[in-house]
Amino acid sequence: MIPAALLITALMFGGTVLYSFAFAPFVVTALPSGTSGPLIRRAFPHFYVFVIATSGIAAGIAALFDVRSSVILAIIAVTTVISRQIVMPAVNAATDAGAKTRFKVLHSVSVLITLSHIGAAGYVIVRLASL
Repeated sequence: MIPAALLITALMFGGTVLYSFAFAPFVVTALPSGTSGPLIRRAFPHFYVFVIATSGIAAGIAALFDVRSSVILAIIAVTTVISRQIVMPAVNAATDAGAKTRFKVLHSVSVLITLSHIGAAGYVIVRLASL
């Protein structure tokens, strides 16, 4: 069971890093804003579902042998639901309203949540690998 939790957590970690540091920045810089904005808006909900599913499954498996890892992964899942259902719509609304300061604050919150997920998942990977 440890290998399954480890691999699923690693999948979530890698997917999050790839999406956050490669895909999203590439789309924003490679495409005109009239194209990149709508594409990012369509992609983010799927990204969040991926993180929710992988962290939730890994949390369930890890609960069988490591409560700390399970709790951390469950927190990632729950905060990703919050990001998807509350933060992302607020970021989009700020963009639509042209509220640049509000957008910057909300986007920063979103980025900090994602960075904390990456750090937490990295911690879990190292922890699970040492069990």
